[in-house]
Amino acid sequence: MREFGDKAMIRLGIAVLLALVGIWALTGRERTTVEEAPVEEILATAAEAPEVSAQGDLASQDTAGKVVWDLRPAWNDRVEFWIDFLTGENRDKTRLWLERVGRYGPMIRAALRERGMPEDLLYLAMIESGLSPRAYSRANASGLWQFISETGRRYGLEVSGYVDERRDPIEATRAALDYLEDLYDQFGSWYLAAAAYNTGENRVERILRQRAGGARGDDALFWKIDQYLPRETRDYVPLMLAAGHIAKEPEKYGFKGLELQRPLRFDTVRVPGATSLRAVAKAAEVDYDVIKQLNPHLVRGTTPPDRPWAVRLPPGRRRVFANNFARMDREERMALLDHVVRRGETLSHIARRYGTTVRALQEANGWLDPRRLAVGQRIRVPVAGTFGRAEWRYYLVRRGDSLWAISRRYGVSVRQLQAWNDLGRRSRILPGQRLRIRT
Repeated sequence: MREFGDKAMIRLGIAVLLALVGIWALTGRERTTVEEAPVEEILATAAEAPEVSAQGDLASQDTAGKVVWDLRPAWNDRVEFWIDFLTGENRDKTRLWLERVGRYGPMIRAALRERGMPEDLLYLAMIESGLSPRAYSRANASGLWQFISETGRRYGLEVSGYVDERRDPIEATRAALDYLEDLYDQFGSWYLAAAAYNTGENRVERILRQRAGGARGDDALFWKIDQYLPRETRDYVPLMLAAGHIAKEPEKYGFKGLELQRPLRFDTVRVPGATSLRAVAKAAEVDYDVIKQLNPHLVRGTTPPDRPWAVRLPPGRRRVFANNFARMDREERMALLDHVVRRGETLSHIARRYGTTVRALQEANGWLDPRRLAVGQRIRVPVAGTFGRAEWRYYLVRRGDSLWAISRRYGVSVRQLQAWNDLGRRSRILPGQRLRIRT
């Protein structure tokens, strides 16, 4: 065990960093407060967790007959260090995370159970995001399971200017379990799979090859190679296990009187493209914040303009919504979107893209002079729900595809593909990504 530094100062630093919240969402999206992802700050800051030897590291605390695990419940100095942290300096946040288990735990456990995966993997999501769909890290990871854009798209999540399914608890859980299943198939150990989830499968594979002769299939291997992993990953599994120990026996660790949040429940209704979530809330006769909380993946406060969309409502509001929504005129349903002018664009180009008119653009922007458009200028676009009666086909990107090759195949330009899919000039496309093509 290495020497400890000034533990009080370190823990004070952790508390200060964890208190930094209120990061604003990315430019062009609805301005919504997001939470700082806990795992990033905790693991990067707490450098003084003790080392664990490979011998005796899986000796479990005597909990026979008390709690049930479907992960191997290790108990060692490092797990105990993180229990002390979660029940000490982090106590208020830990209580909030435990209460959020009431909202997202049933959904996540059911998805794990359906696949025959350990339900204790719920605690991986707990340490990643504090079970907040709006958790966002400085590494640009987002949502309950903290996907970066590239990995999210690889596992079928839409990450576009209008939709970020990393923030959708349902879709992100599906993608995360797909990813964890792949990692388990590769390593044969949920500890190693969790480590790879944090640091990447290639790094874990390389370290196993270099330090364990390429062995796999045993949780004990994590403790054998952990000293060669990045510091954050070295503590990732112990932190997940510490969260599990506390969540299984909260009163034992001083968390009495938890007020569990109500389980995630909703009805869905299908609405036209570019429907404002404010209009949805008005039609359902519920508060706008309730609709935002049920649809955190609609990052501009509107459904995508190019297709119908299933919006989530509180249970029991479907009939009220249908009656009120049918009486709304098109302008009341419409969303006002922001568009950043690109080089070579005119008001006519922009109007055609969004299925509206030049006059409507001018009215929404104080009678904008079309001769004075500037690159980078932001203009408001009233988007018709039918998106100009455009018909779309969808293309699933394959390995080796390029925008140029796809544009030639469908007789469109690369710039059109970029505009239709909210891609910048330097944006990459990835296998499994879905592109829309106007016909």
